[in-house]
Amino acid sequence: MSGVFITFEGGDGAGKSTQAELLEAWLEARGRAVLRTREPGGTPLGSRLRELLLHGGEEIGEVAPRAEALLYAADRAQHVARLVRPALDRGDVVVQDRYIDSSLAYQGAGRVLELAEVRRISEWAAGGLWPQLTVLLDLDPAAGVERRRARGGAADRLEAERGAFHEAVRRGFLALADADPTRYLVLDATRPVQDLHRDVTARVSELLEA
Repeated sequence: MSGVFITFEGGDGAGKSTQAELLEAWLEARGRAVLRTREPGGTPLGSRLRELLLHGGEEIGEVAPRAEALLYAADRAQHVARLVRPALDRGDVVVQDRYIDSSLAYQGAGRVLELAEVRRISEWAAGGLWPQLTVLLDLDPAAGVERRRARGGAADRLEAERGAFHEAVRRGFLALADADPTRYLVLDATRPVQDLHRDVTARVSELLEA
């Protein structure tokens, strides 16, 4: 594997898509081939799973936490096999919105599933692939709700969860970052977009030069 794998994590409204888009443009301006993608939904199968998981509504009813974790793992297995690993083998930079850490935070901390089990399922689905860098955009969940409302549109199934769920997810992400400081870059998502972008590109520059 000769490429570079970078993921963005954080709660809803933290600005992951914005920072991923800015990083993609920055990398391409420097001549790097980039695959920008997301979980769930990076493949045709993943798009179907995303629609069920986030917008299924009455059609599928309440999703059991273990079923939810397995569906995210199924999306991840297809995504890594069909998109991420081939891109890395080509030497591309993969810039991805959400990955294994989201499963650990949302299904592990949020749904209160055994963290070790969620990690084992996720690692198996991904064939043991982890990113070299994970950017965590940390934001108070209440601020995330305000940002989503300002954008407009209905909340998806996870966004509509109670505040306690999102607080648990935030604590889960911060605990993951504390446990793996070499891989993580934790940024305050309330800071200006361009300031965050500068911090991201500074860290990515170090990664590309290593």
